[in-house]
Amino acid sequence: MSNSAVEGVDHISIARQPIVDADKNIVAYELFNRSRGGTRHTVNSDVGMVLHAIANSGTLLSMAHTDLFVHALHDGLDGDHWDFLDPKKVVASVPLVENHDQSRIESVAVGLAKLRARGVRLSFHHAVVAPVYKPWQALADFIKVDLASVTKTSLGPVVAAVKMRTSAIPIAMKVESQEQFEHTRSIGMTHFQGYWFSVPEIVKPRVLAAGELGAIELLNLTSKAAPIDDIENALKKDAALGVNLLRIINSASTGLRQKVTSLRQAVMLMGYEKLAKWAALVMLTASSDSSNFATSSAVVRGRMMELLAQQEPATFDAGSAFLIGLLSRIDAMLGCPMQSALGRLSLNDDIVETLLGGPGPYGEMLALVKACESEDDAEFAQAFSKLNFTLRQINMAQVAALAWADTALGDT
Repeated sequence: MSNSAVEGVDHISIARQPIVDADKNIVAYELFNRSRGGTRHTVNSDVGMVLHAIANSGTLLSMAHTDLFVHALHDGLDGDHWDFLDPKKVVASVPLVENHDQSRIESVAVGLAKLRARGVRLSFHHAVVAPVYKPWQALADFIKVDLASVTKTSLGPVVAAVKMRTSAIPIAMKVESQEQFEHTRSIGMTHFQGYWFSVPEIVKPRVLAAGELGAIELLNLTSKAAPIDDIENALKKDAALGVNLLRIINSASTGLRQKVTSLRQAVMLMGYEKLAKWAALVMLTASSDSSNFATSSAVVRGRMMELLAQQEPATFDAGSAFLIGLLSRIDAMLGCPMQSALGRLSLNDDIVETLLGGPGPYGEMLALVKACESEDDAEFAQAFSKLNFTLRQINMAQVAALAWADTALGDT
């Protein structure tokens, strides 16, 4: 797949920069939005970063061992997206109030207190030590001391003010030389961040861009408690929605880390209430154009395998067959090796083995479906010989899968 095709599923690009202690051990990462279209923060862009953090809350961001700093606008302090992050590991970086308006500072303090009550810690710019921000000072857990805006002679008094007026840990921000590091450490600072340690690096794998209409449909269905069959079908129509749900299930923050064999099971594990909240968040950052070769072909594969499995229910489970077909393109969708992509999901061991090329009837069916996509007669003949399907069954399943996918993708 070309790079441009892979980029087509990347609707949000996130960079991370480490925060280190005095021994240069990484103690946290701060996330930055590096998406196309500028760096201006909106509630939607902040939600997108949270969704990204959820999808990568395993080894990639090392959240088991480090904190994660995410940007939070004042209007997004009480959003549902906080329900999907582990509050014990998250720090909200909150900007100061424009023009330092006292009434606005006091009203935002209410939202800050509620977010902190969830267990989320708070980080502010060092100007929060000004008297007008007194309502915020007791809520501060970290304070970023911006070395680019503080002279060397005034740095000591600023740090002293931080320690006197708050109980927060001061972080030396924008450290760009060993001299700055040594000086800030000499006056008692213990946390550091800046280009001298590391420039922000782009985090991979990508967050898949779910279709806007697909997310809206899922929200509507969950909100009215539609039958689980309808919910499952909505997820089947949008490969990105289905894959992202599986990644949510595997997130440490949801407490749902269980082995999954089908999208139906994933829906049952998540529950309608939480699924509705997630769908609403996805809708905020959804792509208006979800057409992509990898995602559309994944839907076709999943549907074809499901239809074939229904022909032999004694041998195959239709839900598992669909899931295997859907995830057979996950490496292309996420732009990373298959084993790495599957490591982000809590899948049944047999499904993982099949997707990694292991033996078994599902692997033989997947090989058959792949052979139907090619023009290699020998490849098809070999795959065909290993299964009990007739040519008519295979042809009917392929035609029906293509028609179903065209309708599904056209709807979303």
